[in-house]
Amino acid sequence: MSGKEFEGKPAHGNGTRLASAGRKPEWTGAVVNPPVWRGSTHLYPDVASLKDRTKRNQDGDFFYGRRGSPTQWALCDALTGIEPSAAGTVLYPSGVAAIAGALMAVLRPGDVLLVTDNAYEPSRAMATGLLGQLGVEARFFDPLDVAGFADHFCERTRAVLLESPGSLTMEVQDVPALTDIARSKGAVSLIDNTWATPLGFPALEHGCDIAIMSLTKHVGGHSDLMMGSAAAKGPLYRKLRQTAQSLGQVVSPDDAALALRGLRTMGLRLERSTATALEVVRWLESRSEVAHVLCPFLPGAPGYDLWRRDFSGGCGLFSFVLKGHSDTARARLIDALDLFGIGYSWGGFESLAIPIDPASIRTGSAWPPEHWDSGDQYGIRLSIGLEDAADLIADLEQGFAAMEQK
Repeated sequence: MSGKEFEGKPAHGNGTRLASAGRKPEWTGAVVNPPVWRGSTHLYPDVASLKDRTKRNQDGDFFYGRRGSPTQWALCDALTGIEPSAAGTVLYPSGVAAIAGALMAVLRPGDVLLVTDNAYEPSRAMATGLLGQLGVEARFFDPLDVAGFADHFCERTRAVLLESPGSLTMEVQDVPALTDIARSKGAVSLIDNTWATPLGFPALEHGCDIAIMSLTKHVGGHSDLMMGSAAAKGPLYRKLRQTAQSLGQVVSPDDAALALRGLRTMGLRLERSTATALEVVRWLESRSEVAHVLCPFLPGAPGYDLWRRDFSGGCGLFSFVLKGHSDTARARLIDALDLFGIGYSWGGFESLAIPIDPASIRTGSAWPPEHWDSGDQYGIRLSIGLEDAADLIADLEQGFAAMEQK
């Protein structure tokens, strides 16, 4: 269901959009969900039809399997339907592929890319590695320094990559202010919006030009698929689409069906994981072993005022920093957890915990912050799933007990 279908009609709520988007009758037929269309070759009734179809390039037009079929189109349509102001959405085989594809659509050799210093580590590696090999220069900036942001631009700056909150250190950026500066400098603003999704932060309406998500996380929701997406307004959407097709990017219809199924319940899962996370962070605040809780939707936490101003929702991902403990003690805590798995990713139904050491990758801003005590440096990132809050808290409590054992 695209934005155009809502013109002149009362705006539907997020739950209604999630339940109805992408369910066009020509794709679903008599069933609720679009069937899984597997196929590489699309057939034409005659040569004239084949020649005519080569002149058209949009979702809904059969051409060849690499451009998708109703299963992928339905997912794209559904994602566009929950991203206000988007003209369309492009799918990629992973979140990292979505970031790469979007950046390659707007950058050329000789360009400068500004990257927020709290960016996802693969984003940083891509900016300095792959894009560097292609002649793009990456420069990193302090995610919270709005006043000094304009000083990072030069005549070659073409794009800015944002991430708010940062998926490790949770800084909330003043996205409207930063994108306004970027626009005045003639640069495109891209954002990794996986944390909040468009339900919690409609990025295009807050000044971003391209909104990227790892569908592996909240959209899939069950830790069983890899996928990414990028949505944009008209001209940039066409650039995204053309670049993805030139790179041969395509996703499996089976995975698209899984993502579409996960999308239907994403709103409920986000509400549940956010509410549970808030119970857990309030408990962590009371622990003497914890120096800092980094959770944007916790009143009084860093970034809370911006989160409250710009966001309408959150998720279960946050971090905390131990007070004066060692790396070995942190490992004892994590190793002792039963309900929290140890593994990368987040946004699934199961809770996860990993150690984080942002200082090793930060180059444009200080970490830990200078006002922290010197011993407060060992962090843990938690992804809260759908377990009961009391059980997760009990699991963390026995983890803290194990941490103190020598």
